[in-house]
Amino acid sequence: MDDEQHSAETPSEELARLAKETIESQAGADDAASAKMRCQRAIDLYAQGLVETARDYFHTAWVLIGGETQAHYDLARRFARRSIDLGDEWAWTLLAMAWDRWLVASGKPQRFGTQIIKQHGRWSLGAVDERISDSERAMYGVPPLFVQRQRVVQLQRQDEA
Repeated sequence: MDDEQHSAETPSEELARLAKETIESQAGADDAASAKMRCQRAIDLYAQGLVETARDYFHTAWVLIGGETQAHYDLARRFARRSIDLGDEWAWTLLAMAWDRWLVASGKPQRFGTQIIKQHGRWSLGAVDERISDSERAMYGVPPLFVQRQRVVQLQRQDEA
C-alpha cells in the first residue's frame, strides 16, 4: 500500500492495519524501528482523540504489545481494559498478554503464561506465577498452563528439526 492509499484510511482502518502489521511482524524478523514507528503512530492517534471504539482500543493495544518498552506494555493493558469496558470480549486475552508482557519486562513471573520467550537458545515460558489457576486463565481466554508448556515443547522441536 502506498502513502496515497494510507492517507485515505480512516483512523479505525489505520489502527486495524497497524495491528495486522504487528501480528505479522511477530512471525518474521521485524526491525525495532518499524515497531517503534507503529507504536508512536498509535499513541499519536490516541492523543488526537481518534481512538474511539472498542475495536479501536483493541487494535491500539495489539500495536503496543508489539512495542519494546514497559510503557508500551502498560498502555497496552490500559487500552485492552478500555476495549473490554466498551464491550469487546476478545480483549480479555489481549489484556492477559499485555499484563504478562509487562511483568516479563519487569523481571517478574508472568501470571497467565502467555509469553513464550527464547532464553539461552531454548524456548521457555520463563517464570510463571503458579498461584494463578487454570480457571482464572480461562476467565481471560487463556489456555491452561500445561497447554502453554506443550506449545513451548513444540517450538523447541521445530527449532531442533
